[in-house]
Amino acid sequence: MAALTTSLSILSFLFILNSIPIPSCSCPIHQKQALLRFKSTITTIFDSNSDPNSDEYVPFEELDSWSPKSDCCSWDRVNCTRTRNKTRIVTELHLDAVVPLFVDLVPVFSDILNPLFEIRSLKLLDISMNSLVGEIPGDGFGNLTGLVHLDMMQNSFNGSIPAQLFRLTNLRYLDMSTNYLEGGLGPELVSLRNLTTLMLSVNRFQGMIPPSLFKLESLRFLDLSNNSLTGGLSSEIGNLRNLESLKLNENFLTGSIPEEIGNLTKLRELWIGKNQLSGGIPSSVENLKDLESLDLSGNSFSLQIPSGIGRLPNMTTLDLSKNQFIGPIPPSMQNLRKLETLQLKNNMLAGEIPTWLFNIRSLKKLFIGGKGNRLIWNNKTKIVPKCKLEQISMSSCGFSGEIPEWISSQKDLNLLDLSQNQLEGEFPDWLAKMDIGSIILSDNKLTGSLPPRLFESLSLSILALSRNNFSGELPENIGNARAIMLLMLSGNNFSGQIPMSISNIYRLLLLDLSRNRFSGDKFPVFGDNPLLAYIDLSYNEFSGEIPVTFSTETQILSLGGNRFSGNLPRNLTNLVNLEHLDLHDNDITGNFHEVLPQIPNLQVLSLRNNSLEGFIPRTISNLTSLRILDVSGNNLAGSIPPEIGNLARMINTPDLSPTYDIFNFLIEFQDLILNWKNSFRGLSSRSLDIYSFLDLSENRISGEIPASLGNLKGLKLLNISHNDISGNIPVTFGNLKGIESLDLSHNKISGSIPQSLGKLDQLTILDVSNNRLTGRIPVGGQMNTMNELKYFANNSGLCGMQIRIICPEDVTSSKGEDEEDKKDSWIMWEGTWIGFPVGFFSSILIMGYSLNFLHLFKFW
Repeated sequence: MAALTTSLSILSFLFILNSIPIPSCSCPIHQKQALLRFKSTITTIFDSNSDPNSDEYVPFEELDSWSPKSDCCSWDRVNCTRTRNKTRIVTELHLDAVVPLFVDLVPVFSDILNPLFEIRSLKLLDISMNSLVGEIPGDGFGNLTGLVHLDMMQNSFNGSIPAQLFRLTNLRYLDMSTNYLEGGLGPELVSLRNLTTLMLSVNRFQGMIPPSLFKLESLRFLDLSNNSLTGGLSSEIGNLRNLESLKLNENFLTGSIPEEIGNLTKLRELWIGKNQLSGGIPSSVENLKDLESLDLSGNSFSLQIPSGIGRLPNMTTLDLSKNQFIGPIPPSMQNLRKLETLQLKNNMLAGEIPTWLFNIRSLKKLFIGGKGNRLIWNNKTKIVPKCKLEQISMSSCGFSGEIPEWISSQKDLNLLDLSQNQLEGEFPDWLAKMDIGSIILSDNKLTGSLPPRLFESLSLSILALSRNNFSGELPENIGNARAIMLLMLSGNNFSGQIPMSISNIYRLLLLDLSRNRFSGDKFPVFGDNPLLAYIDLSYNEFSGEIPVTFSTETQILSLGGNRFSGNLPRNLTNLVNLEHLDLHDNDITGNFHEVLPQIPNLQVLSLRNNSLEGFIPRTISNLTSLRILDVSGNNLAGSIPPEIGNLARMINTPDLSPTYDIFNFLIEFQDLILNWKNSFRGLSSRSLDIYSFLDLSENRISGEIPASLGNLKGLKLLNISHNDISGNIPVTFGNLKGIESLDLSHNKISGSIPQSLGKLDQLTILDVSNNRLTGRIPVGGQMNTMNELKYFANNSGLCGMQIRIICPEDVTSSKGEDEEDKKDSWIMWEGTWIGFPVGFFSSILIMGYSLNFLHLFKFW
């Protein structure tokens, strides 16, 4: 009996235990399965797009801990939280950069996110820095109503922000920066009333900043930079009193900074550079006592810099560069005891550069002077800097005499820019020994040779000494400075051969030795340099055959203005990345049709003033990127191939040109010299991308002009003068809507000038002189302005109001009217002489008859 009682007690105890809820130690099974499906999709995509035998293969190990046999709460990148009933649920997924980067990865499509949308307990989801593409799956994100933190930055999402995302009213952190999102920002933003961080930078958003944004009064961090936002900055910005960081830089904002900006007293960062803002800096900026970084650069701000700027005690970075500020540097700035970076370049500031700048002990980077400035350095000043500068840029500041020796006290210096001054003397030895990273002394009057010690530096990365009076040969040890990336020595008097050791500079990106007196026919082998993209050796005294010892990565190769001879090397075609090839003014021979470089990326080809023969081959249409072709001044024969009208980049040219802004200074590429509007001039390489040219002049080309040239509506210049071309001017030339200069002179062209040229509203020069043209010069549009007599000379049959010659048909018409008038007059007088006597005698007869008739009736 006792045993039975004991058994019943045990069973009762077990029953009671079973009825008590036991906390689960693992995540819910449906959440685990969803995560495993996500991993499976990622793994499948990775395996299908990777080659395990490749040297670049990276094993997919990011989710190795995600095993069906273990609790998902123990997995990497997964965080769980206990609920009130003590169960564990997944609340955080840290899936940033979950897919390793490797070559030829096929983009990961957004539908792989679907399993994650089943985990509705999520409070934090980080899917940043992956390869997610397509539109954001709104329905999925809309289900995660508990989300507090959502990070989607640095993917490839496109389209607009889905409306479902605005259901996430608990969101405090939203980062969608660095994608391809577009459209406007609408009133729906007001629903995200709990947001403290909103990051939408580096997208394609357009339109104005919506008023609803200024109702998110909890915002602490707002970044809308690098978009296409327009309109002004509303005074309602002052409502966001909790803002600590406001970044609106690189948009198209206009107007002025509202005075209400001073309400943001918690602000530490204010970046609104690179917009179209104007006016002055409001005095209320003085209220921003916590401000550490202020960037107003690249706008049109004017007036003087307010003295209140100097009363911001926490300021570490102040960038007012590239504006129109006037007046002196305010003395109050010397009170900025924490200032590390001061950028005032490219303004209209005036007065003497204050020496107290060098007494700000915290100062590390100083950028003043530059284009448009009127600041002047007092060359008699002796200073002992109290700061430890890392970067000094004082271009166009009126320095004269030798390079100031106080610079030698700046032991931490890694950038020195004293370009565009009046410095004289030789390159100082103390400067060569300082081991500075970037030395920019272009556009001065420095002389002498370069000290070999300069090239023993392991830090030197930029050496820009262009347009000085340096001379002598380059030191043989130049190749020891293996860290050099940009070497610019143009416009000096250097001579001798290029040292062979220069090819040892494995980081070299740009080499400009143009406009010197370098000579020789042996060249360093650059073929092993995988980085060297820009090479300019033009306007020197090099001789021999054209060198081909360049890397396949070369993009710009300028060898014009030398003494190169021989044929165009066939292996130039190996330079598959070449975009710009300039060999003008040499003595290159051979048949053009046999040696035309077949390089698909070639955009600019200048072979002007050489001795090329042969003809222009039909295969020129294979150069699909070609937009500037200058083969003038050669001995080319044959006709113009119709296929030249298929060159796509001459049909349409891009609207924008590239900029090259490296290490805080603008790289100065050499201009491309072309015969532009009847004079040789340089076209800036900065704007070269918007131009399209075709110059076939001064050859022996014959035949008729192909009508297909009219397809090239992107052309700015078409010059086929000084050839043996015959036939008519094609009517299709009226389609050359971008043409500014059209030169057909010194040929055998006959017929009339087509009336269609009246549609060319960009035309400024039309030269048809020395041909066999006849008929009336067209009128209308720009043709009415073509009144330079020399551009129509030696065409005996031309007439028109432009050259003040009456056309024969106008004369004929005038004579016809005179003869008609004479005829009418003769008829009138003839009628008068005949009609008068007939009428007179008729009247007598009638009167006589009437008298006899009356006599019969005895009226008398």
